[in-house]
Amino acid sequence: MSNLVIAVDGPAGAGKSTIAKIIAEKLNINYIDTGAMYRAITYKCLEKNIDINNEDEVTKVAKDTEIDFKDNNIYLDGQVLTDEIRTIEVSNNVSNVAKIKDVRYLMVDVQREIGKKNSVILDGRDIGSYVFPNADYKFFLVATPEERGKRRHIELIKKGYDITLDEIIKDIVRRDEIDSNREFAPLVKAEDAIEIDTTGKSINDVVNSVLSKINV
Repeated sequence: MSNLVIAVDGPAGAGKSTIAKIIAEKLNINYIDTGAMYRAITYKCLEKNIDINNEDEVTKVAKDTEIDFKDNNIYLDGQVLTDEIRTIEVSNNVSNVAKIKDVRYLMVDVQREIGKKNSVILDGRDIGSYVFPNADYKFFLVATPEERGKRRHIELIKKGYDITLDEIIKDIVRRDEIDSNREFAPLVKAEDAIEIDTTGKSINDVVNSVLSKINV
């Protein structure tokens, strides 16, 4: 049997990572958080005081970086990353890193190599439209900016951040704008993707909606 590839795309905060992780467990396949790859590069650039808007410098960092996934964890140069890549500072800068064409080329190569070796579910902005256009299943999760902002706000308050809901919603709208309008592989729903609006829905509702479309 050939490897199964499931693509889950959508804007920031639509629930992609949460849903993809659960589906991976239920189907016993590998989960690849592609957004975490760009977050890892962003984190490394910030740690090295690299100007995020200097595309050549950011690309150089990406070329000199080893990214891998083991047991559904992301490793940056051999070090496992968790909360380090979920800070407000990383979130505020990641879209600018992810829009750099040469950085995307590098990350997409890694994603495709992983998909060749194992059955995977990947979430991101351009998995079904660009990274794996022939994915077995494609989903596009959406939710209102207000709903996405509330989810992110709860998550950050639990981690001890002092930030208002209004600030988060504004940042989500700004990230949507960058992701949707970048020149290369923008955030877009693939023509054959199944759209699921997660606004007001429980995690279980969304998981069941996805699983009902997958035949394994």
